[in-house]
Amino acid sequence: MIVRRELPADQAAVRAVIAAAFTRDGTDPIEARLLDELRADSGWLPQFSLVAVDGDEPAGGEIVGHVVCTRGRVVGAAGETPALGLGPIGVRPDRQGQGIGLALMHAVLGAADALDEPLVALLGSPAFYGRFGFRRSTDFEITPPEPDWAEYFQIRPLTAYAPTPGVFRYAAPFEGL
Repeated sequence: MIVRRELPADQAAVRAVIAAAFTRDGTDPIEARLLDELRADSGWLPQFSLVAVDGDEPAGGEIVGHVVCTRGRVVGAAGETPALGLGPIGVRPDRQGQGIGLALMHAVLGAADALDEPLVALLGSPAFYGRFGFRRSTDFEITPPEPDWAEYFQIRPLTAYAPTPGVFRYAAPFEGL
């Protein structure tokens, strides 16, 4: 398996992976629709759209996983600080439990750190994402976009992090969920 940036030709396969990873009742899952909307948004950052490809050839093989971070921001008394919002992340159901999601998380966090992003935010299980250094956003004086998310909204500070109290705001398509 190899992790690389998504190519334009990968879009349909990426959408299929995300749809398969989140489909529960046979309908198009919200995560797949969110991905479509994020691609059309100004917050889309192609350098943070990564795929896991089955095989050793970067351009060959099947796409079995995907992760994306889009432009978010922390809005506080001092103004707006750029940040990243992670999600969706997904692995094809027949390949889950094989370390693909782990590889995608490490790759996207490494890319974000290398490109001097200050922090990554996500909504997810603290027990699962804690292994990647995520902690509750309130530990950093960052309020989740929705108060009901407080228990599951998490922040991963990176090397360029400086304390920036405020409210986290995802790219616009997240606001419509």
